[in-house]
Amino acid sequence: MRQSAMPLTNPWLAGPAPAAELPREALEERILNLLSTQNMAVIATVNTDGSPAATPVRYYSLGLEIFYTSWNDSVKSRNLRRDPRVSAGIFAPLVGQASSRGAQLFGTARTLEREDPASDGYWEAFRWQSDHAERGRSVSEPPSDPLTVITPHRILYTEHWLRRTGYAPRQTWRPASP
Repeated sequence: MRQSAMPLTNPWLAGPAPAAELPREALEERILNLLSTQNMAVIATVNTDGSPAATPVRYYSLGLEIFYTSWNDSVKSRNLRRDPRVSAGIFAPLVGQASSRGAQLFGTARTLEREDPASDGYWEAFRWQSDHAERGRSVSEPPSDPLTVITPHRILYTEHWLRRTGYAPRQTWRPASP
């Protein structure tokens, strides 16, 4: 008895991946969509001995920057004060290869204390009220924690669905030249 081949649910995933780059505006739109529809990232910093430290955080985004609160004495905050280089991994839930979608942000981090006027725009985008309610804190008293802001210098965006339309599944974003 002859066995037939298993049907491919996504035949466009078979074979070599296309190499075409998305237009810049389309890539930025896809990255913004990912950052806006997810809220968890794994932040990688460098310990004093050079080993990596990866920490999950709940983040918010403004443009292509992500930011989160952190105590000044946390390991990640101490690491970033010493060496502001950082990487952040963000991904959508994976069902299969066709749904593979995520971004790696490579950049620098800076900490903004609550009273720093530069933090105002970030605090406006930060939905701290739900966190306060969940923790039994008053929603009439904003947090006093500092914000850590990650500014990417490069983003590696992965979306295998791009193959379907002839684009490479991995795209690299860099800031526009001045």
